[in-house]
Amino acid sequence: MNRETENNADIEYYAAVQAREIDWLWYPYIPCGKITLLQGDPGDGKSTFMLYLAAVVSTGGILPDGTKLKQENTVIYQCSEDNVADTIKPRLLRAGADCDRIAYIVEESKPLTFDDQRIEEALIRTKAKLVVFDPIQAYIPPESDMVNAAKMRQMTRKLAELAERYRCAIVLIGHMNKTGGGKNLYRGLGSIDLAAAARSVLMIQRDRENPDVRYLFPVKSSLAYEGKAIRFIFDKDIGFHILGTCTIDEDGLFGAAEDIIQNKSQKAERILKLILSGGSLPSGKILDEMKMAGISERTVRTVMKKLGIRAYRKANVWYWEYPEEISSDARLAEGDANGNESYQP
Repeated sequence: MNRETENNADIEYYAAVQAREIDWLWYPYIPCGKITLLQGDPGDGKSTFMLYLAAVVSTGGILPDGTKLKQENTVIYQCSEDNVADTIKPRLLRAGADCDRIAYIVEESKPLTFDDQRIEEALIRTKAKLVVFDPIQAYIPPESDMVNAAKMRQMTRKLAELAERYRCAIVLIGHMNKTGGGKNLYRGLGSIDLAAAARSVLMIQRDRENPDVRYLFPVKSSLAYEGKAIRFIFDKDIGFHILGTCTIDEDGLFGAAEDIIQNKSQKAERILKLILSGGSLPSGKILDEMKMAGISERTVRTVMKKLGIRAYRKANVWYWEYPEEISSDARLAEGDANGNESYQP
């Protein structure tokens, strides 16, 4: 007998429980069937990162740590701060999304809240694997309060039940409070019960020395060992680029922003260092990025020589990379970066 009732208490023994593995949207960062909280200061790239991730999920593409998804899946991306036509869709297209697999709940006649029945209806209709609410504050029911622990527990319990029932990953995007000290887990706006309810809490911060470089890293991981930080660029000149995994000291990330660089050569040098800090890239892609930033090819090649960047060819494609990072299977280009005949990027 597995269940006993005494004094109106239901008791069930763990022998009757069927154990199962955690299903992951992105291991070990975002579990399915659970709530994930993504925090960061305004403007640090939370929405841009999640739109990129939504695009990857919609196409079954490659995740930021290099893992290939097994298949494409539907996403519900709910954002109250940006217009769907002039902001969200253009960002999704730039990220290579399959927009036929990314949905949203129309809020024109009635604002959406976390206790809205339309969320479950949308999950049933779309079978979405990822659901994003951006930001949390916009979807708090009017009678609730982010600093009220009891209200937040009630709200997050409902969301957790939806995630569990439909085996989807629910990601809540939240802003940080202005407190500079203390643990990052406690810097989110509202009650700590929100972070407590999430099985994974992720944070985005700027690099201390170079604010164009950002890091996504875990500050709470209840279901797996914490994953490595994900480094990416979020820059007005060169856009959004994933640079891969890295090891960081999260306590050393805060710092003053560097001065704005006006000189074209300095600007080209800064962008080249940012782009190539994550490894080699096709020269054509780099030159296209520079052109969009208003930097001529001649300036790029001059800076390239100054930085000691070399070129190599692999599978009939020319790449640029710092000398010490060139892989053994890459053939170094003969000549230099000034346009000699032997250099054919």
